Amino acid sequence: MAAGKSPTEAVNYRQYLDPKVLAKIGALDIRARLIMEGFISGMHRSPYKGFSIEFAQHRPYTSGDDIKFIDWKVFGRTDRHYIKQYEEETNLQVMLVVDASASMAYSGRSDPPWRKYDHAISIAASLAYAALQQRDSAGLAVYDSRIRRIIRPSNNSRQWRIMIEELSATVGEQKTDIGMVLDQIAEEIKHRSLVILISDLFDDADRLIKGVRHLRYRRHDLICLQVLDHDELDFPFNQTTMFKGLEEASELVVEPQALREAYLKEITEHNNRIRDACHQLRVDCIQIDTSVPLDVSLPNFLASRATRMS
Repeated sequence: MAAGKSPTEAVNYRQYLDPKVLAKIGALDIRARLIMEGFISGMHRSPYKGFSIEFAQHRPYTSGDDIKFIDWKVFGRTDRHYIKQYEEETNLQVMLVVDASASMAYSGRSDPPWRKYDHAISIAASLAYAALQQRDSAGLAVYDSRIRRIIRPSNNSRQWRIMIEELSATVGEQKTDIGMVLDQIAEEIKHRSLVILISDLFDDADRLIKGVRHLRYRRHDLICLQVLDHDELDFPFNQTTMFKGLEEASELVVEPQALREAYLKEITEHNNRIRDACHQLRVDCIQIDTSVPLDVSLPNFLASRATRMS
């Protein structure tokens, strides 16, 4: 992967934030399938009943309750004391977990070079921007074989730039360990959140699925966005080619046509296994082809998700 930005080098934010993407997702609420817990007033309801603005339900009065919340009209009809409960409004906490391992450096035959990691940054930038615009909190975890940096969720006015600066400065030269990272994220995040994993998912399927199960056990909502170069999906190579391992120090000269069928079978089985496990755990697992403009793939997914949840 290319060297990261120096502290004094300015980050070109625009290259990761497509106005066409923002225009399409701006009207879409990044909703979680589960009701989330937040810290401040926002656009999403809290799972906790308090004494706020919107009426939720009644419950019987118990000793110690503040009598100012007694519903006297109900008392007049039933001769029983009931307390009014209200739903607090809360913001959604979005945690973006971005894969910066060596395999994400692949850029295929794109001209100019556009790595899977560049695509991942653009996705993270767009989703973080949309979340912050709707008064939600956004955070970031960047990882390879371990978590390199965690930025705690916040809706501070500088949060978006802090996140993009971190993504732009990250250098990925290590293997990945998604399962271990998801286990750590599950323990690190204390409040129920929407976790968005952005990765090529090139890792041991069993360990990855175990990490997904851990996050769901902790009652976090999870979206897996699998970012793949079109070459990895189609294997279009025709001539004798030398393949270099990005996470393994090896080189192999082969006749691609002899491997194509076996390769496509292997990657299809790997992806289907992860997707089926996610489906059973009620996790959206979506494949994103870097050759498809982000203003098409990302809004289409968010719109479909919003429709299913409405």
